[in-house]
Amino acid sequence: MLDAKIETAIRDAVDAGFADQTAFTAEIVASPSVRGREQPAQNLMAAAMRERGLPVDAWRIDPETIRHMPGFSPVTVSYDQATTVVGAWRAPDPRGRSLILNGHIDVVPAGPEEMWAIPPFEPRVADGWMYGRGAGDMKAGLCSSLFAFDALRRAGVRPTGDIYFQSVIEEECTGNGALSCFARGYRADAALIPEPMGERFIRAQVGVIWFQIRLRGFPVHAAYATTGANAIESAYALFPALHAMCDAWNARCAKVDHFGHLKHPINLNIGKITGGDWASSVPAWCHVDVRIATYPGQDLAEARREIEDTLRAASRDIPFLANSPPEVVWNGFQAEGCILSGGDAEAVLADAHRAVFDDALQPMTCTGTTDARFFGLYAGIPALVYGPKAENIHGYDERVDLESLRRTTQATALFIAEWCGIEKA
Repeated sequence: MLDAKIETAIRDAVDAGFADQTAFTAEIVASPSVRGREQPAQNLMAAAMRERGLPVDAWRIDPETIRHMPGFSPVTVSYDQATTVVGAWRAPDPRGRSLILNGHIDVVPAGPEEMWAIPPFEPRVADGWMYGRGAGDMKAGLCSSLFAFDALRRAGVRPTGDIYFQSVIEEECTGNGALSCFARGYRADAALIPEPMGERFIRAQVGVIWFQIRLRGFPVHAAYATTGANAIESAYALFPALHAMCDAWNARCAKVDHFGHLKHPINLNIGKITGGDWASSVPAWCHVDVRIATYPGQDLAEARREIEDTLRAASRDIPFLANSPPEVVWNGFQAEGCILSGGDAEAVLADAHRAVFDDALQPMTCTGTTDARFFGLYAGIPALVYGPKAENIHGYDERVDLESLRRTTQATALFIAEWCGIEKA
């Protein structure tokens, strides 16, 4: 346990730097790091690491170097315009335990900006919240790792274990950014990912499969529409079968550890539809992008076969599709669900959380996925996912609770100090 005096000094040091932390978080939120446009925000993160005297390793992901690794997901975009960034604290006398502080810089698209109360990439603080796309998921947490580290040095101490600050891309679609860190050789005794978990930590999380349904129609002039085959309308006829499959998966939740208390842990999302070429032409094509969750332990290959079988069976009831069945392309997340164990690190985080919140750290089951699976499922590294309260992530007017962020930053700083060990700077 930390000495009470140094614990107070570290918490006070977080508070002393919190205005700067809020300003830097706003600067990162203002950089619209959607897929393919992450580099300006990554440049800011790399500069912040260098300002702290951390050597920076930055690289463009080469899919060929990770394709053979467990957890790889199919790549459909170029990585030429974005790097993964890692800053390293090398303890002068490394006798403490090492730590990875991992977070993702990428954010999902903002959608129609007129639907936001404020522009999504013009962060604003109001009533104790910071608004903006990515403020909650998860730029506030990503930035908090650096400022928790700052607090230790401001308190006059430094970690005695090595720390790797990872700012990764691709978390929202494949996880290949985190995977590339393993290909680069980064390992540690534990990992902490400050995702917006509402001051709780993840005990179990679902897996995620992305797929695209590609349909072909028979184009004719709209004046003779009944003689053609509408690819877009054919797609809609497949959705009830997919939802029925999802309902069947949900019916099994009581048999899955940590999921029995949830009413609907497996969610199917028809996320994107594109198709057709002309309002007066019966559409010749339609692409439907879909996301579905899976349970820990559920075999992804079997899940993919069930998806294909479901679509094939549904197509037999649609006259045109019976002779022109849809094609299924696996085009992103192929992420396994997992149950996470933080090991000794979990107990250290629980102590840090109690010191700040005067309450026990609570576990949760997450119906989304995080990069923690790479650490806990494949690398044998205790993985903790813990961070502040946030609302409307992936939605309009996304926001993070700044008081919650301040306190979880304090808990993170105390966790680093206890896990890695400290000495006078």
